[in-house]
Amino acid sequence: MKALRIRRRPVASTAGWPIELHPLLARVYAARGLVPADLARLRLTELAAPHSLGGLDRACERLAQAIDANRRICIVGDFDCDGATGTAVAVRGLRLLGARNVGYRVPHRAREGYGLSAALVESLASDPPDLIVTVDNGIASHAGVAAARERGIGVIVTDHHLPGATLPAADAIVNPNVEGDAFPSKALAGVGVVFYLLLALRAHLRERGWFAAGGKQAPLADSRDRADRTNAEPDLATLLDLVALGTVADLVPLDANNRILVAAGLKRIRAGQCCAGIAALYRAASRDRTRAVAADLGYALGPRVNAAGRLEDMSLGIECLLADDEARAGELAAQLSAINAQRQELQSAMVEQGEAMVAQFLARHRDDDLPFGIVLHEPNWHPGVVGLVASKLKERLHRPVVACAPTESDALELRGSARSIPGFHLRDALAEVDARCPGLIVRFGGHAMAAGMTLPAANLARFAAEFDAVARQRIDAQALERFAWSDGELGAGDFTPAAAQALRYAGPWGQGFAEPLFDNEFAVESWRVVGERHLKLRLRGDGHAQALDAILFDALDCMPPPGRLRALFQLDLNEWNGRESLQLLLKQIEPA
Repeated sequence: MKALRIRRRPVASTAGWPIELHPLLARVYAARGLVPADLARLRLTELAAPHSLGGLDRACERLAQAIDANRRICIVGDFDCDGATGTAVAVRGLRLLGARNVGYRVPHRAREGYGLSAALVESLASDPPDLIVTVDNGIASHAGVAAARERGIGVIVTDHHLPGATLPAADAIVNPNVEGDAFPSKALAGVGVVFYLLLALRAHLRERGWFAAGGKQAPLADSRDRADRTNAEPDLATLLDLVALGTVADLVPLDANNRILVAAGLKRIRAGQCCAGIAALYRAASRDRTRAVAADLGYALGPRVNAAGRLEDMSLGIECLLADDEARAGELAAQLSAINAQRQELQSAMVEQGEAMVAQFLARHRDDDLPFGIVLHEPNWHPGVVGLVASKLKERLHRPVVACAPTESDALELRGSARSIPGFHLRDALAEVDARCPGLIVRFGGHAMAAGMTLPAANLARFAAEFDAVARQRIDAQALERFAWSDGELGAGDFTPAAAQALRYAGPWGQGFAEPLFDNEFAVESWRVVGERHLKLRLRGDGHAQALDAILFDALDCMPPPGRLRALFQLDLNEWNGRESLQLLLKQIEPA
């Protein structure tokens, strides 16, 4: 494959930034289009107001009635980290708001499929709830909603995925991506949507005099004595650690609103105000939660929670996030870590197979002949891990990838998971394939950068051809160039622990608000292999009085390194024996 090219961000003026702000951080912020006033907006008081999110009034009315009458509420979640944290937020939040009969269900991949399906509703028939609230799913659950309503079960859909041509006939739908919705942040994750529902529900209950200090004591819907129904107004900010985890793990763009939510959640984690489950996951990942950053959530905690849904039962992850007992949370976190280790082994083998397929193709064709949209399949792949395979190959090939595996219940049906590159909207592409070839795909859903689908195994070759054709129409060939953005060179005086510290706790960094990377030339003073496949180096830049420690992970293709190189790197702090020192996390090296 072609080498990753480095593109430097345009230099932006840093005039007007506060003098107490580290100048390197001002440079990075300005390059991302921020202005000084934006620093003051990274506070909870600056969150977009809930009232502009459509469907909340009806959803709050239905939930208030259910809470007031002590109806059974069932949260139907999803089997990824966004769905797990969203389920935990919904259960915890509704209990804080007075619901005394709330539980949850996560569909079984093989028996019930994704989201609120008719099969899942059928599984609830022996002890049906009065109200179902979906989290991170439901916008495409026409059959499931209809099945619930036939049984007299109310349904509130909370979701963030893009809707199809029609909406399910739910009692209420809360989704910022429904056409015409005025909510300014379309990037909310599923956990963010349900958090907003809870904020609106608290305000609704406050207006009804539900809380002891709620002002006017308006009567409730039923006539039972309200003496045992009043309580102090709960602090929903206690849920923000879970909101932050789900938002980062789902790779939604960190727009201003999501950065506020994630920053507030990280602040609570660092202050020791997180739930027992998140604290246990930090311990299981051998990470210090007092130094919590978004990367911990995306690369350490999120994968552990996700692993339960990919290989086992996501209820394990949800129970960890609902646990209040530290010992129980620790046991569950340890189980999640063990499952995640199995997932890593399985993923590694599947990625190797995928790369081998691509290598075999390139051995027979030119590099430029690689499909614009790549579809891969192996009969022994696990359907719960194909999304990770697609993600890894997308990063290495820099083009949309769909990875497919047989469903757990039927080898004649495939489950595909897709990941995309900027500028290619996956769900829209799948909708075009579906419009071109009705019946080719059984069902599909998702958003711009990630999507999923089910299709008959017999349709795979035709689907691959149609997907590539759509990709060729929608993607300019230049957009397939593999590149990474750099924030430019650093001067010798910028290589300091203080600069690394300032960058570490700024942001929060993530999807759509990339962590700062820089590129410089260095002389290699020494190098050695660690852990069989990683490079540990000592580098000296021009004008540097001292050499710098650096590490490059998964560096088999870079051994031995050139004597003088250009590196794309991140300023980092390495903690060892209680001491912090500057370290460069190398992303790529090439001869200078």
